[in-house]
Amino acid sequence: MAGEVSGMSVTEPEAIIFFDGVCNLCNASVQRVLNNDKSQYFKMATLQGAFAQNFFLEHAFSGDVDSIILYEKGKFYTYSGAVLRIAGKLRFPYPLLQALFVFPAFIRDPVYRFVARNRYRWFGKRASCMIPEPRWKNVFLDT
Repeated sequence: MAGEVSGMSVTEPEAIIFFDGVCNLCNASVQRVLNNDKSQYFKMATLQGAFAQNFFLEHAFSGDVDSIILYEKGKFYTYSGAVLRIAGKLRFPYPLLQALFVFPAFIRDPVYRFVARNRYRWFGKRASCMIPEPRWKNVFLDT
């Protein structure tokens, strides 16, 4: 996000995970990423937040994805591709999940979409987006 904030230049993060902030499965996944991304490579933002809406507008991203979106090094990744790319940056054993890239997206993505479509029914939904613990405040872009 090249721009100005209070006269200071803002550098765009290398990788941002956009997630459904009211989804219990998504929030559990974000907690797993936070606990296994020791270098804090990923920044986080809820899909419901103003940061995501402005970022998508700025980057002309009009994807109709309502669960996890990864923005990394200037590109957007969705569905199973986003999840597997995220797994590859985490501590062992999560990078092993990248072996699933052997299956083409037309096979992986329907499975991902099936889970995403049923996530509220199976895992529940929060009334509002999670508030990050103070130790994660520098990781979340919504705050």
